[in-house]
Amino acid sequence: MGGGVLSQLLGFFFWGFLWLAGPVAVYSGGPGTSGADAVAVVVDGTAAIAVTDGDFVCATLDWWPPEKCDYGTCSWGLASLLNLVGSSSACYAKSCMLQQEIDVLIRHSQCFLFSFMQNLSNPILLNAVKAFSPLKLRLGGSLQDKIIYGTGDPKPQCTPFIKSTSEMFGFTQGCLPMSRWDELNEFFQKAGAVIIFGLNALNGRVTLSDGSLGGPWNYSNAAALIRYTVNKGYAIHGWELGNELSGSGVGARIGADQYAADVINLRSIINEIYQGLPDKPLVLAPGGFLDTNWFTEIISRTKPNSLDVITHHIYNLGPGVDQHLTEKILDPSYLDGEAGTFRDLQRILSSAGTSTIAWVGEAGGAYNSGHHLVTDSFVFSFWYLDQLGMASTYDTKTYCRQSFIGGNYGLLNTTTFRPNPDYYRPASHPTSFCCGFTANSIVY
Repeated sequence: MGGGVLSQLLGFFFWGFLWLAGPVAVYSGGPGTSGADAVAVVVDGTAAIAVTDGDFVCATLDWWPPEKCDYGTCSWGLASLLNLVGSSSACYAKSCMLQQEIDVLIRHSQCFLFSFMQNLSNPILLNAVKAFSPLKLRLGGSLQDKIIYGTGDPKPQCTPFIKSTSEMFGFTQGCLPMSRWDELNEFFQKAGAVIIFGLNALNGRVTLSDGSLGGPWNYSNAAALIRYTVNKGYAIHGWELGNELSGSGVGARIGADQYAADVINLRSIINEIYQGLPDKPLVLAPGGFLDTNWFTEIISRTKPNSLDVITHHIYNLGPGVDQHLTEKILDPSYLDGEAGTFRDLQRILSSAGTSTIAWVGEAGGAYNSGHHLVTDSFVFSFWYLDQLGMASTYDTKTYCRQSFIGGNYGLLNTTTFRPNPDYYRPASHPTSFCCGFTANSIVY
């Protein structure tokens, strides 16, 4: 029996025992152990405090080109949604790449193997997704608000992201060709992935006197993509509006009142395009960092049912360049500090009288692509598992790890697609099994 399967079975039996046993006490210590060192853990299996989605574990795929560099390190390679899934022909794969992408890879001496740029038949990438059965994949990130979609009337000119230091996030506007969207959806269907797509929320905005962006969202290009997707029969679990535009924002910000109006428009678009279909996708927003006043306002303005899921992001370890990341990861008191974010959001939702639920839409721990040999190594599992447990406790329904592949915090190695240690961690978490996980009260 493979080690991965064995670990899942052992995890299943352990948690199954706790669920069935009711209150369980675990004691640490023995004869001669002083009272100060003795530890007792009591799990009350009869007192559920939260329930997650059955497919609680989620991961992200991002838009960053290979030129995305942080602190002198370029860690994204060919992990972008625009170049991750290439042709099974090595020669064709090379011809499809922009010359600038090849130059960047050579310039930074990255280990680039064309043999791994295979199509849907790539056994490593395909099986890595299929193993979760199913895996939610959130498609988005910083550049999602700078990308247009190559469809609609008139069809926009489709050009790639170009590095430019004068532009927000260091790149010009990019484009998703529909041929690429077709290829990605073919892969997602074969892998059995559950897709959440992040839409560009900055189209049509104008700069206001306070520096924020205002004006109604120009949704024509987004609506064209949604309509194309429905006409092709592609299954999308949810459409998310914007990335990190809430509160003070990252790169840009939009007021909660305008954002709420845009969410309501997105709901109307989805209702219209999906009219007559048995299943309608979720509406998610804002994919940003928790600002209690801002989140409270958007929840109030979109209730009772315009916003299905409110998504927030977590990078509580600070920048990837921080030389003290390992100390933070191994400090329980530091990790516990993030509980306040979950607690505050849970209180906002419970007091608002809304059907909206909470997801962590993106969480990479250390921002700016993480830190090699820390956030892609064994030690990072202490942060990841702590986050999964904490999120579950505060009624978070889904938790999306940044990233599935790409940067220095991917579940998979960027160049080989081989699993990093954290890829296996959800197998030890009870939510990796069917039917949702019930969080129970734990007393130490």
